[in-house]
Amino acid sequence: MSGLGKEGGSARAEIVHSLVENAGGRVECLYFGFGDHDLYVVGEMPNPVTAAALGIAVRSTGVVEAQVNLLLTPEEMDEAAQLPVAYQPPGR
Repeated sequence: MSGLGKEGGSARAEIVHSLVENAGGRVECLYFGFGDHDLYVVGEMPNPVTAAALGIAVRSTGVVEAQVNLLLTPEEMDEAAQLPVAYQPPGR
């Protein structure tokens, strides 16, 4: 937040856009918020490994707390629902 006070939101947004785009991704939207999370970024990454690498790089600074949530399209969820999975619930 102190950086936002000095540099503003546009400067931070440019840094996030560059980070994501340099990794081969695309930022769909970026918003600042109040509450538990200060920044929300929705975008696409080439793959989950690249998303994890960005999360590691950002969090390893110790200055930023980040959470990455993988989102699936309806078609990807259809595909996942059709994959055979052998699972036994605990206690059964």
